[in-house]
Amino acid sequence: MRPSPHLLAPGFLARSLDEFKRFAKIGMASSLLRFMVCWSRRSWDAIGLALSANLNHPLVVYTQESLRTAMTPYHLLDFTNPDTITMCKTMSDADMGGFSKVALDQIPATPSEPAHVRFHGNISIDLPPNRPQIQRTGYAAFRNKDRGPTIFGKSLWDVDPYVYLALRVKSDGRKYFVNVQTESIEYTDIHQHRLYAQRPGEWETLLINWSDFVRTNHGQVVEPQNEMMTQKVRTLGIGLTDRVPGPFELCISRMWATNRLEDGDTHKKQSLGD
Repeated sequence: MRPSPHLLAPGFLARSLDEFKRFAKIGMASSLLRFMVCWSRRSWDAIGLALSANLNHPLVVYTQESLRTAMTPYHLLDFTNPDTITMCKTMSDADMGGFSKVALDQIPATPSEPAHVRFHGNISIDLPPNRPQIQRTGYAAFRNKDRGPTIFGKSLWDVDPYVYLALRVKSDGRKYFVNVQTESIEYTDIHQHRLYAQRPGEWETLLINWSDFVRTNHGQVVEPQNEMMTQKVRTLGIGLTDRVPGPFELCISRMWATNRLEDGDTHKKQSLGD
């Protein structure tokens, strides 16, 4: 029996190898730590920190209290790498006949700015003619495309060991939302949180607690508010739904998962509707 051509594609093999490396590193580190704790329980934390310093991928360490702690940041969308933008897609009300414009452009690094993507366009709330079923327009968004499979199954991000989502952004101050899709109860569910820029027009790092995201579907908060499946994150993106006509621009350098509160310039806990 011959494997399907898409299973032999370079992307499939590369993703599978990355997953294998991740599983192998976590497994070997955990096994080594469990062995060494029997030898010297008092040196457990020092051993874990020493091992994590020599691994480039987030390390899962099992402490004496059986707490799992990610020791290094976990990069999700790194737009300093120009290849990342090719894995993203834009959306707007134009997809159903509206008139909003949206684009996602790669901007190279300069002495004063990091490499980043520019999410920009123009919001229109005009309704398409001859389509009475369309009653609401005025939105734009982007997200990563669903990632291809690996030999281990679906490509999903496991951010469960992390407390925060960190974003390095420069905002125009408009009402953007961070959107997260997981293997949720409903496939169309989106978990959302407002992106609270504290210094519009300047680069800043913002932190959002994963547990503060709110489950929505088609723009409406839904019940039950189940805890987000942070072990199985499919997509990550940002949308603008304030329905204020006119231009918009948001620059994003990186998005990553972290446990380091000091990674953020500002961190303000707010509700979805504030």
